[in-house]
Amino acid sequence: MQKSYNYNYSRVLMFLMLCVVVRSQLSADFYARSCPNLLNIVRKEVKNAIKNEMRMAASLLRLHFHDCFVNGCDASVLLDGSDGEKFALPNLNSARGYEVIDTIKNAVETSCSGVVSCADILTLAARDSVLLVCNYNKLSGGPSWKVVLGRRDGLVGNQTGANSALPSPFESLDNIIAKFAAVGLNVTDVVALSVFEGGHTIGLSRCALFSNRLSNFSGTGAPDSTLNTSLIPELQTACPATGDGNNTVPLDNRSRDLFDNRYFVNLVNGRGILQSDQILVSSDSAQSTTRSIAQLYSTNATVFFCDFVNSMIKMGNISPLTGSNGQIRKNCRVVNS
Repeated sequence: MQKSYNYNYSRVLMFLMLCVVVRSQLSADFYARSCPNLLNIVRKEVKNAIKNEMRMAASLLRLHFHDCFVNGCDASVLLDGSDGEKFALPNLNSARGYEVIDTIKNAVETSCSGVVSCADILTLAARDSVLLVCNYNKLSGGPSWKVVLGRRDGLVGNQTGANSALPSPFESLDNIIAKFAAVGLNVTDVVALSVFEGGHTIGLSRCALFSNRLSNFSGTGAPDSTLNTSLIPELQTACPATGDGNNTVPLDNRSRDLFDNRYFVNLVNGRGILQSDQILVSSDSAQSTTRSIAQLYSTNATVFFCDFVNSMIKMGNISPLTGSNGQIRKNCRVVNS
């Protein structure tokens, strides 16, 4: 027993030491000399993208999430190729915003060539998406945080890993919690980042991702009992049984362009459109894990914003490549020749 304890203690101590090393290599002023105008360049391009399409804020958030959960935050999700992560089932015809990252990268390269990684650009773009949406909607006290930088880009994609590691809209709560735990995130992170995975407070969802909850798709049987009955006719109209499942609806139709805590109010009232959202308060597992957190967020936006920021920082630090590992890609879609 003592031997097992010492072994586990050693593993924890080694993990904490590695975390300290990673944090020492990432810093907020990493590009202060090599690319001093970086933050302004990224924010300007993200602002232009969101001004053109507000939904892009949610897309850039989701892209960062889907990158960090596979291989760590190394921009591997941006790599082209039929075996790349962007063609994994959770990303295919779903993840978007690649062209915006290309635009930002081109602008950064013009200012300081070969210096800034695509992984850092993706991390900054996610932060600025939240900040700018709050600014556009004059939301005072919205979440913002200082992004530490110095990540380098990965050399390979991992489509198999993307298929297995990314949470699915159809998964059980226990499976989702396990996938978060696999990358060092806890139950609070599950709830705080659920609003972020897909930008569920400002994003849209294709009908195909929740059609299993509507009776009109099967023709028989009752809708999902956890779905608020007042929402069902609205969703059935937007998602006709004869459709191809590609119509989209707001994931938060009460405040579709606001980054706020209304998403959690919806969950408490049975108005979570995706099954993987609603189970945070409705599943048996939720009684002892996520429900109380979601209920707290529904009544206290300040606590939600604080936890969201902490979870975003933790997620952005998942297994970054630093030092001489990886590379600084000239083109985010391909490794350097």
